[in-house]
Amino acid sequence: MLGLLAPFILASCGQDTAPADLYQAKGFVTGQDERYRQSGFAQGLPDVLVKVSGDPRLRDDPRVAALAATAEVYVGSYTYHDQMEGVPIGDEQGTRDRPYDMTISFKPDRINAALKSLGSEPWVSARPRLVVFVAVRNHALDYTLASDGEFGSDQRDALAAAAWQMGMPLRMPATAELSTGPMSLNAPPMERMQSLAGAATVAGSDAALAGTLVWGDGFIGWHADWRLVTKDKIYDWAIHDVSFDEAFRNAVRGAVQVLSGHGQPG
Repeated sequence: MLGLLAPFILASCGQDTAPADLYQAKGFVTGQDERYRQSGFAQGLPDVLVKVSGDPRLRDDPRVAALAATAEVYVGSYTYHDQMEGVPIGDEQGTRDRPYDMTISFKPDRINAALKSLGSEPWVSARPRLVVFVAVRNHALDYTLASDGEFGSDQRDALAAAAWQMGMPLRMPATAELSTGPMSLNAPPMERMQSLAGAATVAGSDAALAGTLVWGDGFIGWHADWRLVTKDKIYDWAIHDVSFDEAFRNAVRGAVQVLSGHGQPG
């Protein structure tokens, strides 16, 4: 079975999301004046501290919230993208604000110093590439998320966004390689996971991340179960009743926490 899966991983993972600048983060604001700008900086600072360190636990550290109150001192530059680009402003210009995505570039030396003050440090080694497999079950519709799949385009975007947010290189398989073999939905789960462990090694990847994303009757959100297979150990974690965006953020954060040496995801 490994022989079937290895060429698929090596040659045919259709999407390769390389990490962007580790010292960049994004925020959401509803205007471009200073009051909104400070809010965007405060949103971005915790994200960039997590991204650079590889330690998602910093998000809940009260000391990070205190740093965010003066986030502007860590900022080097920023840009805006109008979410309503191409839509005329109209007669109420000046009485209503518009939504903007804000990309913030932080100063590396100041972020590194902030991490040191928190007892952390930058994750400076080359980041491992994740091979990612996600089985989606939504009532009667079952599919495996693929880089070129008919279903799940919004989910692919959400997974790519989570990878960018965490600075993690990420690869997804193409549809043709998911239709048969040990990674098809018909293969027994443990058989798939054993194949993943070997496939990651043969492919030169450090880890394989796999999971199920389920929406069923009575659910108030998606239920996600994740498993990270490294060369040495298997890690499991889960999150329930969330949006699929948050489920994918949880998946990538958990993988980063393990791979950066910060232990078992919560």
